[in-house]
Amino acid sequence: MDIRDNNHTFSMYNGVKMPVLGLGVYKLDDGEEVINAVHNAMEAGYRLIDTASFYNNEKGVGEAVRTSSIPREKLFITSKVWNSDHGYENTLQAFNASQELLGLDYLDLYLIHWPVPGKYVETWKALEKIYKDGRVKAIGVCNCMEHHLLDIIDQSSIKPMVLQNEFHPRLVQQPLLDFCKENQIQYQGWSPLMRGRILENAILRDLADKYGKTVAQIILRWDLQKGVSTIPKSSHRERIVENAGIFDFEIKKDDIDKIDSLDKEERTGAHPDNFMAHFEK
Repeated sequence: MDIRDNNHTFSMYNGVKMPVLGLGVYKLDDGEEVINAVHNAMEAGYRLIDTASFYNNEKGVGEAVRTSSIPREKLFITSKVWNSDHGYENTLQAFNASQELLGLDYLDLYLIHWPVPGKYVETWKALEKIYKDGRVKAIGVCNCMEHHLLDIIDQSSIKPMVLQNEFHPRLVQQPLLDFCKENQIQYQGWSPLMRGRILENAILRDLADKYGKTVAQIILRWDLQKGVSTIPKSSHRERIVENAGIFDFEIKKDDIDKIDSLDKEERTGAHPDNFMAHFEK
């Protein structure tokens, strides 16, 4: 896959283009920390910023966007509806609240954060309305399995344009990747570096030495060559810049297979089928 600079995008089935690399801002404090991180990312060439109502930093993200030298139309801003806001009317209100905090005329992508049982299809119908009203350029879901996607596809007029899931060498879920490709649903990966747990892996360290890159850069480049948009999180300028250094090399097919072989179905977060208990702890 010929991805040679951060201007490269993946096209969604509605024609909207998503940057291949973005900045995740989970657990970044609202205010100075998130504003500085977003500004540093933009200076390093990032154009996608991924936030959520649950992160409590949408206001800071919006301020960073408005005070950046990058024109708004060149940026791709994502937010998400949280579990407690599911349901048709609640979701519309949640979107209004996010848009007000961000201070933006439109969002590029709005996602269902987790598929709350018995509610996510109704919530999806609210996303359809927001999309049809032109307030967001694309809509999708996070943390879903194939059966969640099929529920939405079977009961709705618009299928998800994006699936954002946990994705790293220990959690590949190739059949789900294949399903999304077959159905023109763009895959996006959160926690691509497995919260640092995989950075000492011997196979990845050998590949880093082979290509003259860091382990993080090997993993993030692997994401792109798997057709996955990736959103590593960091508040540190040097790490943000390092994570963007993935466009001047390409991993060979045999080495892609080596990374794929690390898959152990190991998660850092909750499983989409039992996440409610995780957040009730």
